[in-house]
Amino acid sequence: MKPYAVIGAGPMGLCTVRNLLKHGIPCIGFELHGDVGGLWDIDNPTSTMYESAHLISSKKMTEFAGFPMGESVADYPSHREMRDYFCSYAREFGLYGHYEFDTEVLRCERSGENWLITTRRKWQERTREFSGLLIASGTLHHPNQPALPGQFSGELLHSAQYQSSEIFAGKRVLLIGCGNSGADIAVDAVHKAKSVDISLRRGYYFLPKYIAGKPIDQLGGKLRLPLFVKRRLTKALVKFSLGSPSQYGLPEPNYRLFESHPVVNSLLLHHIGHGDINPRSDIKSVHGNKVKFSEGGCGEYDLIVQATGYKLHYPFIDSSELNWSGYAPSLYLNVFHPESDNLFMMGMVEAAGLGWEGRNKQAELVALYIRQLISGAPSASRFRKIIQQRSANRVNGGMHYLDLERMAYYVHKDAYLKALRTHKAGLQKDLLPREEVFHTIRSEATS
Repeated sequence: MKPYAVIGAGPMGLCTVRNLLKHGIPCIGFELHGDVGGLWDIDNPTSTMYESAHLISSKKMTEFAGFPMGESVADYPSHREMRDYFCSYAREFGLYGHYEFDTEVLRCERSGENWLITTRRKWQERTREFSGLLIASGTLHHPNQPALPGQFSGELLHSAQYQSSEIFAGKRVLLIGCGNSGADIAVDAVHKAKSVDISLRRGYYFLPKYIAGKPIDQLGGKLRLPLFVKRRLTKALVKFSLGSPSQYGLPEPNYRLFESHPVVNSLLLHHIGHGDINPRSDIKSVHGNKVKFSEGGCGEYDLIVQATGYKLHYPFIDSSELNWSGYAPSLYLNVFHPESDNLFMMGMVEAAGLGWEGRNKQAELVALYIRQLISGAPSASRFRKIIQQRSANRVNGGMHYLDLERMAYYVHKDAYLKALRTHKAGLQKDLLPREEVFHTIRSEATS
């Protein structure tokens, strides 16, 4: 049996390799950068991180259950603390030795039942055959940069290119978009720029990071509240502590809380309230340095930063291999291909509160499924039929998520974790001892 290939050494790639090894499945990981951490390593050439970036979920809700963050780590760790955490994780579980670093994956092509993967390291290309392919290269690399309605004569950047607030010094700045990165960058700009405006075409829900001195995502503790209760409770607490968006001159959301990812940032509202940031409507036209807005008014700017999100992008594989539909591949649980037993999309999932442990459980299910496929277990055949029947089903838990590119792979946390637990239990019913699986793998490798 040939090894499985894992693309990426970010947190998703790391826990994928760890789970494959736990189940005795040989694998080789490939990472373009010289170390682990993925986008959390700001020195990684593909990282979209910026100096002021911190987690928007608390460490307790984000960490791997089997590898908690230290007590000295802040509630909302910085990107440097997160990079160090993932490096420690890789050392703890002996993952470094299973990766080829400074290695770019150029092409992934089918070869019968296997995959031919071409890589490049130090300008030398190499093509090898693998039993399977697990793509864990992340979802936040390829900027979504819509064309402006006109020609801008100043400097135009996407938030992916932003690293430090020094670029704002003395400039008239316009931010387009108000996701979590956009809000962070607008707050950064306040301290350096001559002026800061932010353009929004729709309303957002804003959440504080703390309620009553505790991280907001720990609201209710371990108690699982029904969605309608959680929604009402959160809205009431947020309205009491922050008020409503319209009180700050921002549009009100025309959808319900949690139907799109909220902005966990109260500092933006703080600076709007202090006149440091001026909210604007959607852009109507651009001419030279002048921008006109749809609800009236205009402004002149030296720098425009588009915080307009990212597109899924996997340049090393033909999109036809991924069962792509609309904004994203159509896969069961955002992972399992309806027609392929040896292609898995790892980490193409987003959900409030899912954290790295939720993604670890995803990797655990994939590794278990591969193990059962190798051993010829009936449970693997049963799960294969489920995958084929449900590949178009979205695990939304009854939520009606907005039809946005960044929401295309959003799932409901509780429903998603329940599905992972259910399928794991099903695959474990006829689980052979690891020794027998190892014997099967060794036999296939020498045959």
